[in-house]
Amino acid sequence: MARYVALFGSINAGGNRLKMVDLRAAFEAEGFENVETVVASGNVIFSHPARPTRGLEEKLTLMVDDRFDMSCAALVRSRDELAAAIADNPFAGTNEDKFVHTMFLDGQPTKAQFDALAADKWIKENERVALGDRALYIDYGDGVADSKLTARMIERRLEHKGTARNMRSIARIIDKLDELEKAEP
Repeated sequence: MARYVALFGSINAGGNRLKMVDLRAAFEAEGFENVETVVASGNVIFSHPARPTRGLEEKLTLMVDDRFDMSCAALVRSRDELAAAIADNPFAGTNEDKFVHTMFLDGQPTKAQFDALAADKWIKENERVALGDRALYIDYGDGVADSKLTARMIERRLEHKGTARNMRSIARIIDKLDELEKAEP
């Protein structure tokens, strides 16, 4: 069994309220094993026979829509892919971890899509973006709260759904994965 992390976007935001106990129960009812939520709402660690993450993303998106009548992005990554989200982020270590994010995407944007986003007039002077592998790296400069670089705006420009996590949250998820790996017999 391989271990994965599902990163859900739009859960417990914009009226999409979902208790993590209910989400865990849905995972278990669908046959996922070793299900745990971690850090904050919308991060679920689970075990499943190894398969491409795209198929798992599709299955989880349909599960949440069917069980909870809720439309959201479900992005699935392995431990190594999460570690790469930190290692490959050119802004990691250049600003406070809470301001540096990786937005996990459901596909790979084209260079033209990324260039259009990077040139957008709404990006503040101290904000930076870089394209990764099914990811957008973001440095929010002075903070996320006043930024116009929102998930909705990014999704429209890149034509891909996504969900972002800051460096601190990603590191905590990786730590939990490592802790679970060590605890296995």
